[in-house]
Amino acid sequence: MDLGLRGRRALVTASSKGLGRGCAEALAAEGARVYISSRHVPALEEAARAIDAEGWYAADMSVAGEPEALVNACVDALGGLDVLVVNAGGPPPGTFQGTALDAWEAGFELTLMSAVRLVKASLPFLQQSDQGRIVFITSISVRQPIPHIVISNAMRAGVTGLAKTLARELAGDRITVNCIAPDAILTDRLRHIAEAQGLDPDVEMRRSAEAAPMKRLGDPSEFGAVCAFLCSRQAGYVTGQTVGVDGGTLLGVH
Repeated sequence: MDLGLRGRRALVTASSKGLGRGCAEALAAEGARVYISSRHVPALEEAARAIDAEGWYAADMSVAGEPEALVNACVDALGGLDVLVVNAGGPPPGTFQGTALDAWEAGFELTLMSAVRLVKASLPFLQQSDQGRIVFITSISVRQPIPHIVISNAMRAGVTGLAKTLARELAGDRITVNCIAPDAILTDRLRHIAEAQGLDPDVEMRRSAEAAPMKRLGDPSEFGAVCAFLCSRQAGYVTGQTVGVDGGTLLGVH
């Protein structure tokens, strides 16, 4: 199936590895012109070479002004923008009682305000596209909170509310806005959460795989394939949705 992505101009943030890279790779494989970003320059350069990205820009999404600078650099390189995939590294794990107030402020800037800033800067260019797409990478936690990541649980729910609001507001511009909610995808984030709890990451990943309905962890490429579809020509009438990529964990619970 031709997804109608060839030549489309796409910006994918936090895309040097993990879920963001899975999305960037899937879009590039469909012929999109992909621009990527991350805080980590060596990983970013390697990812850009591997997926044949059109360009890259090192930026910290939690710092005001950097998302805007990233969008401007992307548009300068690509000549416009058709697809925005909004992603950011997860806030530090922790329980409510063990999380300091300043960590909440940092999580707010990283997860919610980075999304607001990226969309605000990108919107004038997306409105000029005839196939405008915004995809937010959230989490299964927007439907069922995950223990020990209280900031992420709260902020990603906020991103979902933003996405649903934008879907209605931007429908007249023919811009679709959707979220993808992953669970048990094999990324470094699983290791970090286990380590924060003093657990052996390898043991915890095996336990996660055994507990999953499919008895395995998902691959970032499987997540990226869903992202590519939501950015496609065929998904032009899909908006305001949260698509779970969780191997059946929630079985349609909303």
